[in-house]
Amino acid sequence: MNYIGLILENLLDGTKVTLTVFALTWVFSIPLGLLLALLKRSNIKVITYLLDLYTWIIRGTPLLLQLFFVVYGLPILFGEFFLIPELWGAIVTFIINYTAYFIEIFRGGMNAIPKNQYEAASVLSLSKRQTFLYILLPQTVKKTLPSIANETITLVKDTALISAVAISDLMRNTKDTVARDFRVEAYFVAAIIYLVLTYVLVYVFKQIERKKAYYR
Repeated sequence: MNYIGLILENLLDGTKVTLTVFALTWVFSIPLGLLLALLKRSNIKVITYLLDLYTWIIRGTPLLLQLFFVVYGLPILFGEFFLIPELWGAIVTFIINYTAYFIEIFRGGMNAIPKNQYEAASVLSLSKRQTFLYILLPQTVKKTLPSIANETITLVKDTALISAVAISDLMRNTKDTVARDFRVEAYFVAAIIYLVLTYVLVYVFKQIERKKAYYR
């Protein structure tokens, strides 16, 4: 127990970095995904094609490869202008990656809304803005909430990838502790921290789903 107390501070410092990447990715990728999903439903073929290409490339290549490319590849290709701190490179990569997934989640949710909902909005003389705010958005959020929850939980675990680019997150600090001390307790402590984080998220999303379960 004394040993765990000694290493806990270092692991918690790494957890702060993990939570930073998680929070910024989540806060930015969800609204971006929603906005781009709306654009993808437009009749502008150029925008639709570019977004199709974007989601295909991002969803079709590993996140770790994207992380290496942004952090190490871009400075090699385009010079020092793209030489940014590893942490911010990781955050940008995660936002780009998760935005692509949220685009498809929101697009699927919007497509699942019956067309008569839009016809009803037209009969009620609702503007496009009102239709979006009062009909499209609430139903899209309700339909996509389980998928958003799954992606959010996956995001917590995916943050461990940033340890590959020398960022002192929870996973990196855990590996360094084990390599330094030749003891494996740090793995168990890290596992408990990840489990606590995911449990909190599962609980929060269950509460949100319960509040939104006013109709099926």
